[in-house]
Amino acid sequence: QVQLVESGGGLVQYGGSLRLACAASGATLEGYAVGWFRQVPGKEREGVSCISFSEGYVYYDDSAKGQFTISVDNAKRTVYLQMNSLKPEDTAVYYCAAMKHHPADFCRYYSPYADYWGRGTQVTVSS
Repeated sequence: QVQLVESGGGLVQYGGSLRLACAASGATLEGYAVGWFRQVPGKEREGVSCISFSEGYVYYDDSAKGQFTISVDNAKRTVYLQMNSLKPEDTAVYYCAAMKHHPADFCRYYSPYADYWGRGTQVTVSS
């Protein structure tokens, strides 16, 4: 079993930055993709960015390209999402999840089948 715990959310002004962290504990994440997903009430959850925990393959949704950066610290077993130039439309609950799959397909299609989910962290961007 793997436990995922998100942190780093909060209230930030338009144009500000936040760095989210997803700390993993328990079993190894070797071979897993770990991703960041966000959801706004009444809307479908969307995959923002996913990374393979061991190989470093990275995927970004079009909405995240040039604005967000995903990275992994294997020693700390933590996946980060650096979010810059935040806009009100980035307001959402951000979740991290893990699945044994290619990161691009995990982000785009297979998150409903993720093996593990965190509880989420709220990001609110004020205008």
